[in-house]
Amino acid sequence: MTRQPHTQIDAWLLAAALAIGATIAYVDSRPTWDDTGITAGALLLSSAALSYFVRRRAWLIAMAVGIWIPALALIRRPEWHALFMFLVTLVPLTGALIGQSLRRLTAEGSG
Repeated sequence: MTRQPHTQIDAWLLAAALAIGATIAYVDSRPTWDDTGITAGALLLSSAALSYFVRRRAWLIAMAVGIWIPALALIRRPEWHALFMFLVTLVPLTGALIGQSLRRLTAEGSG
């Protein structure tokens, strides 16, 4: 059974999202890094860019990008208020919505 080309592309995009999210979380976890705006911008833009190219399940791309920072916070300090860090995932979810919206707008414009 062969996979369809768009399924393979989606799998590669998911792998890229995991790698990008892990890289952003790594940089964000460094003791000398204290720039939340750049971290949030990186989460938003990378999620939007990847979601523009994914065919389905843009939310999965957003979670792959955004889950790393809250997970790392929960591992470092397993306390109940660390759960609030999961609000960070709203940033890449917004990016995924932007990416999918741009994809639909460009598809309508060209078609």
